[in-house]
Amino acid sequence: MRHHTFFTLAALNQAISDLLEDLNARPFQKLPGTRASLFELLDRPVLRPLPSQAYEYLAFKQARVHIDYHVEFEKHYYSVPHQLLKRAVEIQAGVSTVAIYHAGLRVACHARSMRAGAHTTCVEHMPEAHQRMLWGPERLLSRAADIGAETRALVEHLLQERRHREQSYRRVLALLGNADKYGAERLNNACGRALLINSPTRASVESILKQKLDLNEPANDDLELGHHENIRGETYYH
Repeated sequence: MRHHTFFTLAALNQAISDLLEDLNARPFQKLPGTRASLFELLDRPVLRPLPSQAYEYLAFKQARVHIDYHVEFEKHYYSVPHQLLKRAVEIQAGVSTVAIYHAGLRVACHARSMRAGAHTTCVEHMPEAHQRMLWGPERLLSRAADIGAETRALVEHLLQERRHREQSYRRVLALLGNADKYGAERLNNACGRALLINSPTRASVESILKQKLDLNEPANDDLELGHHENIRGETYYH
């Protein structure tokens, strides 16, 4: 072939194919048979079909299921069965799918999404109560109101604060979960104290609960701290 000139790749491949057939049919010099006959005898009987899907690179990540039964991968949130709440899982993400495994078993599989801050949720992953009434602002406000007026006011603030409402839902659910840990009355008192000191955040409420500040009446210094002459306030930096 060194003396031939090929002007297309197809022509070169055809010439190689013709020579390859001749080489495989050529008898061995010191052994019986040919390359083609040995292939038919030894190789072909044990060949397996090619995989139905091409090999795909996977990205792996360890995660823990959040209170809203979602896990995060590249700033997108994917649901898993709610029974796995707070459990450790492994995320395996390919080009088009995101699979989630727990204890070696696949528990969820979603189409991969590049929407940062958004959620992909399967209804069957939700508790029955959530399926009957999907989470939304009205549902969260109603649950907060059952705890107390102060809790509802703080939740309403949180729902208006974030750009992506699903992120607000996660914080609100985590906040309301403190009712199971500390009781509804303490949570409502802590929300009221956070509102009084002009710090209506989940972190502030949980700090108040941990320090048991909700069990005491707020001091006047605490309530008036935001108006102290030595504190510039947020408007100073505008």
